[in-house]
Amino acid sequence: MLTRISTRPGGSPEGSSVLAGCEDFPVGAHLVTPRFGFTHHGIYAGNGRVVHYGSVTHGLPGGPVEEVSLERFAQGHRVTVKALPGSPPEGEEVIRRARSRVGENAYRLFSNNCEHFCEWCLYGQQRSYQVEQVLLIPLLKRLALAARERWRPGFALLARE
Repeated sequence: MLTRISTRPGGSPEGSSVLAGCEDFPVGAHLVTPRFGFTHHGIYAGNGRVVHYGSVTHGLPGGPVEEVSLERFAQGHRVTVKALPGSPPEGEEVIRRARSRVGENAYRLFSNNCEHFCEWCLYGQQRSYQVEQVLLIPLLKRLALAARERWRPGFALLARE
């Protein structure tokens, strides 16, 4: 099932609809497909092709940047559009960037994964929101607990006065 969900970077979905086929994906669109425990990202290159980082085999990411068919990218999962380029010339620039890295084989789960790749293609900066969630949320929880423990004795003293 191919689904289109348009979002602005950092924004919420504007709507969704079932697509008749991949020709409805705009060139340069950031595609996302769910996997067990994570989402896989790629850039739509047109004509049913996707440039992505690493072949997802046996449910594990890895491998070089490659251009594959949409079907191979999706591996039977639904595909959504995360972000659309602003205009067609921008879409072509996104594809130029994506294709400039085909063959690169420097996948790193926390610093150079498929989402880092797509964000770089679209915005010129590598970023993975999935990695940020995995690393940041536990850190924030630990900091909050440490702060609570540190300040708790002070609150007790103030309450007694």
